[in-house]
Amino acid sequence: MTTPSSAAAEEAPRPKFAFLPKIDTPAYHALLSAVAILVLGPLGGIAAAYMNFSLGFFVGGQVLAGILGSAVTYGYGPEGKHGANYMQTMAASVAGMAGMGVLIQAMTWLGIPMPPWHHLALFFACIGMFGVGLGMVYTPILVDRLKLDYPSGYAVANILRALTDKRLLKRSIGQLGGGTGAGVVFAALVERLPAVGATQLSASTIGAGMVVGARIAIPALLMGLIGKWITPYLVSIGWLKEGESFRKIGFLIALAMILGAAVVDMSLIAVEAVRRVRAQAGKPLEADAKDAWKQVNPKRLVAWIVFWAAALVAVATLVMGQPLGFTIFAILLTSVFVLINGISLGISDSNPISSAFVIAVLLMSGLGLKDPRVGLMSASILLVACSVGGDMQQDRSTGYRLGTNRTVQFRYQSIGILMGAVLCVVLAQTFMKAYPVLTINSFANPKADVGQWQSAMTFKFVGALQDIGYLPTYKVKALAIGLAIGISTEVLRKVLHASERYKNFVKGSKEGFATGFVVDAFLLPSPYASSFGGFVELMVCVWFAVGGVGSSAYNTWQKSVAAKQKKEGEDLPEDMSTTSLVGGGLIAGEALYALAVGLHGLFSNVLLKPAAATPPPPAAPPTSLS
Repeated sequence: MTTPSSAAAEEAPRPKFAFLPKIDTPAYHALLSAVAILVLGPLGGIAAAYMNFSLGFFVGGQVLAGILGSAVTYGYGPEGKHGANYMQTMAASVAGMAGMGVLIQAMTWLGIPMPPWHHLALFFACIGMFGVGLGMVYTPILVDRLKLDYPSGYAVANILRALTDKRLLKRSIGQLGGGTGAGVVFAALVERLPAVGATQLSASTIGAGMVVGARIAIPALLMGLIGKWITPYLVSIGWLKEGESFRKIGFLIALAMILGAAVVDMSLIAVEAVRRVRAQAGKPLEADAKDAWKQVNPKRLVAWIVFWAAALVAVATLVMGQPLGFTIFAILLTSVFVLINGISLGISDSNPISSAFVIAVLLMSGLGLKDPRVGLMSASILLVACSVGGDMQQDRSTGYRLGTNRTVQFRYQSIGILMGAVLCVVLAQTFMKAYPVLTINSFANPKADVGQWQSAMTFKFVGALQDIGYLPTYKVKALAIGLAIGISTEVLRKVLHASERYKNFVKGSKEGFATGFVVDAFLLPSPYASSFGGFVELMVCVWFAVGGVGSSAYNTWQKSVAAKQKKEGEDLPEDMSTTSLVGGGLIAGEALYALAVGLHGLFSNVLLKPAAATPPPPAAPPTSLS
């Protein structure tokens, strides 16, 4: 790993404890890497694998690794936040890749011959490296230009600053700690009280709503309510079966809405890029010294993406025996969905990776693919790349708030991908050998007693692959409807918000502010925000809205108080408001509880009991935004 020059290292502040190496020295990066890749990453990876096999979702590792990493870098003072950020970046990559073991489980369910473990690890590593490159390419658009919130990234940034800066710690520890404690309590109530669990209460859902606010949360709830209202009609026309929820078809509409809005935004960005290129023609290039930490070498980044795309094609075709055409199609599709999923993650803290998998299967099915093995392998490219690409963007959003060097973060994440690819295969085989019940195809055998091993994500994959070779007309219509809504709504929003008269009216009075709120939240909401209502159940949207509305109401009420604090010089950084700290604490608290559930389940059900036993299913917090 490349480090700054020795001269730069000499200028770095000395750590509080003599045994700690100086910042930005080789020993410093060796320490951070060792802790992240040998301790934090495997810890999160074990929890992610267990939760995916038992529950069908996993908690992202950023918040957990950020909290634990801050303990290692506390001795560096405020500058330690960058080191903790590097560690959580690497550890989250390891954990995220480990959770992809459900793909190996899906192969087992479908009776697909298992390739050698090192072939699978190489295949996953190539996808991951390609995904982080795409994630970095889209970072300037999503993080710098669109300034998406990325609620978990927001929470991590606040945690790292608070835990490494005494002044911020003193001011924020009450709100952050209180939110974390409340998150643990909420998660425990969901586990121990079935009546509470039935409400789908989730601390992280409320916390994410508190971070993004009412203008994002209300549109999500509206789409969920509309979906509930039209469900009987969808059943009557055969789009849904009796008893199925709206999201069974809503996720297709939602994805297409995001794609439609992204088409509009990308077109405008392309026009602006052409304008800037023409304006800079003939002028010497100047480095932006102020934002040097943002700078990446675009030529090297493009070369990285091209190299790993070529490596992925070679491994998929020559090692895994996949057809060239569908492999290339999956790579091209991934280039679009890393952007789409990144937008969804940035707004709602939801990365719909399984939806990207299903969409890929549907599209390849429409192109005539009939082989489930090819469908699984090709769609896996989207699943893994969208997962790591979203992590890349979320980590960069944390770095954006901290001013962390993006190039160094990129290197940490890449190393984490390599470790995670190996851990993914190892953990999948370990779990399935310890509990053969994980190899039972519960989609084909719905009456099978699988106990706690629900494997909901694998169930969804296998369900999509069972119908490969047939793309229903109604699903094509659903995609077309979502695309039309996304494009038309985003165009109208762009025209309205470009009007100087409208902007002056909204900013000029209380009536204007109220009008702007009604337009953004109810009449012409962002497709990015509304789409969340198509990915999750209605009650999840309700709790998301509770957090968003409560946060916006509180911040509006506190506006005069915040202004007074600013004058007195006692203010926290702009993005460390009370609601963001409490919301981040809620996310952290539920993540900590979920980690405890995962580790307890691993040791009690996998390592300490015989393989033939099938223990009764323990409840676990419904972390719907993971």
